[in-house]
Amino acid sequence: MAQNKSIYTCQNCGAQSPKWIGKCPSCNEWNSYVEEIISKKHDSGKLAVQISTNQPLTLDKIETLQNKRISVPIEEFNRVLGGGIVPGSLILLGGDPGIGKSTLALQLALVLKDRKILYTSGEESLQQIKLRAERLKTENNNCLFLCETSLEFLIAQTEQIQPDLLIIDSIQTISTETIESSPGSVSQVRECTSAILKYAKKTGVAVILIGHITKEGSLAGPKVLEHMVDVVLQFEGDSNYMYRILRSNKNRFGSTNELGIFEMESDGLHEILNPSEQLISKVSDHVSGTAITSTIEGVRPFLIEIQALVSTAAYGTPQRSSTGFDLRRLNMLLAVLEKRAGFKLIQKDVFLNIAGGLKINDPATDLAVICSILSSNIDVAINHKYCFAGEVGLTGEIRAVNRVEQRIAEAEKLGFKRIYLPAHNKKFRYQKYKIEIVKSGRVEEVFKNIFN
Repeated sequence: MAQNKSIYTCQNCGAQSPKWIGKCPSCNEWNSYVEEIISKKHDSGKLAVQISTNQPLTLDKIETLQNKRISVPIEEFNRVLGGGIVPGSLILLGGDPGIGKSTLALQLALVLKDRKILYTSGEESLQQIKLRAERLKTENNNCLFLCETSLEFLIAQTEQIQPDLLIIDSIQTISTETIESSPGSVSQVRECTSAILKYAKKTGVAVILIGHITKEGSLAGPKVLEHMVDVVLQFEGDSNYMYRILRSNKNRFGSTNELGIFEMESDGLHEILNPSEQLISKVSDHVSGTAITSTIEGVRPFLIEIQALVSTAAYGTPQRSSTGFDLRRLNMLLAVLEKRAGFKLIQKDVFLNIAGGLKINDPATDLAVICSILSSNIDVAINHKYCFAGEVGLTGEIRAVNRVEQRIAEAEKLGFKRIYLPAHNKKFRYQKYKIEIVKSGRVEEVFKNIFN
């Protein structure tokens, strides 16, 4: 006998309540509770307890999987995953609307010509998918396309086709008949993902789920969704710029420190194997307000151009603006220049920009930021063959940075003549580098060395 029970679930955080409430006590979101009907089945008879065939084993009796990873011709995607797609794994790909999630998934399906792929879309028709595939200028006769939103029919089709890789765009459009709630709700996303996970582990089919994100930037749906999957990928970038970054927030089969960089063009996403050359403009020594920093994103070093503009405040109140750099950290660095270095910038506008539209969190970019600001303030250009890497403290000292040898090697590879590093960094064999290494303990020493 089935008994229906009504429960209210927050669509933002997944909290449940027996009655409707206006404000969620867990996430403080207003009007986020939606009624969901849960059907419970009761059996009056006794439950038969049987010994399961699934028995615990010791490590020496567990057989290792012989299936190799599915290598993807897209090297940047392979790097982030740790060497390819593991059979039976569940990969969740999230990102802003219009950033290129569906393009990346479709491009991935079309380049795997030696594997059977099933691409399922609940957001686009088959005609729309074909138009996008024609734009990518790639064909794959082993790739099958399906427009479906029913979980039961999707799994039935997958069992019949038996693909090596299943791509679902997106998980928020899939719904199951066992739950009486709208697609995209917390219960639907949780149950559909759980059913797909069981099927993937049982059959060894790798699954890529495309997920929506909330206005705060986190993946939509219950937080348990990220715990259930094996890999969580974040596709980042500004829609106004052509660069895209693929990060790994969780990876059970590899490192989470890797990242891939792509360039969005009319015919799809293109890999950027050497991002340093793309992110540095060919500037001359006569342009003030620019400095090059050697940064680390994940485990990958590359060079980025920092652009600064300092001008007299036109309306009395100085402006502080930054693109791709933390504004609060910029204000802190300006205070350090005022207090420790003696440069009066309180009555001047300061604008900062990271070239290429990237967002940088590496504290080692501090030294290049303050050098570019000072260069624009005194209108004296910095030699475009100089590079910087160092974290600036509140006392004006230049603090040590990590992976300094990778930063030096990247700057030397691109033909830089000199790199400024913290004096308190760990010792390394700098004799093996041809680039000139200048160590400084305070920001004043760097200023005197650059601007005489």
